[in-house]
Amino acid sequence: MTDLPTVLVVDDEIRSLEALERILNDDFDIKTAATIAEAEKILEEEWVQVILCDQRMPDQSGVEFLKNVRTRWPDVVRMIISGYTDAHDIIDGVNDAGIYQYITKPWQPDRLILTLQNATRLYALQRENELLAIELKMSPSGAKKLVADRRQSLRKNYDFDDGIIRAEDSPMNAVCETLRQAAPYDVPVLLTGASGTGKELAARALHYGSLRWNKPFVVENCGALPDELLESELFGHRRGAFTGAVENHVGLFERANGGTVFLDEIGEVSPAFQVKLLRVLQEGEVRPVGSGQTRAVDVRVIAATNRDLEEEVRAGRFRADLYYRLAGMVIRLPALKDRRGDIPILARILLKQTMAKLGKAVPGLSGEAITCLQNYSWPGNVRELQNEIQHMLVISQESRELGADLLSRHILRATPTEHEDDDIEAIAELDGTLKDRINILEARIIKETLIRHRWNKSKAARELGLSRVGLRSKLERYGLENVKPLPTRKAANS
Repeated sequence: MTDLPTVLVVDDEIRSLEALERILNDDFDIKTAATIAEAEKILEEEWVQVILCDQRMPDQSGVEFLKNVRTRWPDVVRMIISGYTDAHDIIDGVNDAGIYQYITKPWQPDRLILTLQNATRLYALQRENELLAIELKMSPSGAKKLVADRRQSLRKNYDFDDGIIRAEDSPMNAVCETLRQAAPYDVPVLLTGASGTGKELAARALHYGSLRWNKPFVVENCGALPDELLESELFGHRRGAFTGAVENHVGLFERANGGTVFLDEIGEVSPAFQVKLLRVLQEGEVRPVGSGQTRAVDVRVIAATNRDLEEEVRAGRFRADLYYRLAGMVIRLPALKDRRGDIPILARILLKQTMAKLGKAVPGLSGEAITCLQNYSWPGNVRELQNEIQHMLVISQESRELGADLLSRHILRATPTEHEDDDIEAIAELDGTLKDRINILEARIIKETLIRHRWNKSKAARELGLSRVGLRSKLERYGLENVKPLPTRKAANS
């Protein structure tokens, strides 16, 4: 029996399996599988710490396999190795399969060994945390101190100044001041704003700034579940209440007793469920599905929606009495397009978080990339910005900062004066004759192409089907001949 950590390598290419086994065999106990079925058999029989799986497998993709591994063997550290750097595969892998690292071929032996050693250390730390949790159950005083320390740490993370990232002159300053004023008072708050504007972050800030900060904070997305499941999740159920209810279930309202319940997408609930929720808010008690008894609960309710609930009330789609129960205070979060000054600091913080998540480091963001990010209208708000930063990092080279050439094309085409929606209606609303409008579009396309090719005019002309002379003529016509990429390193790291 070996004391080496066990690593399972999954690859349908036998030569690749043999090469990996030969390189890694001195440092790890290597198990190999050429098919998904073989890999699952090994996982059922062996104590595997790390999986290194090829993305292009004949049965299913590596990401799909590791999604299943995450469900059945959640403690195993999951890694992908592939010669194909498809950004969507990598992003799906990180988000859905919880992948620790995405390793590209050709790999360097020393670096691969170091990465696997870090992965096995992560597995060991996870096991130590599990053992610590068991020991804490035997030591209530130690557990109490640990929980108190963690809550203090969480409270700092969601502080109005440290937790909600913004510039000095941000429109979010007024929002944070309102949140700070509302937090100590035990009144319901309705957060409104487009998807991705940070409503859950604001709700957490309200909770950790309140007198309930040392009690539970629970979240439910009301738009994600049908009425029956939503009622069970929020209010609980008794065994046998419906098909599949094999045991009693404590609802979120009871779990959060003394704390805060955050009801996201509250505007999506049906009229029938609105009645049930109203009764709970009025009476301060819940009745689990299938039970004849009610249970008193003491919670603060914070709700959020991207709908105009006042308009929904006027249209008869949302109950007025429920609206006024939820809207003790209404706080609207601004869209990212109205917070352009926050984008540089947000982008850098998101890059830092994404580098830690993906295990990949770059020097930073170039000044030109930051400017392009500020020019775009961000209909998906902070969530869309986060995805774009992740996309840039995935396709980047680790040796250089993230430049504007890595941005998606629709972001590169944006200008500070463009209409907010980059669609055919917005194009039709451009001022001037047809020729003038076409010239505006042509100038945008030329500039976007130059940025993607890092201002290499020969490559840009080739892609656009122009000669260098023809491109130069258009640059002169549109006043782009003297446009240069912005300074990068100093701007990105200042």
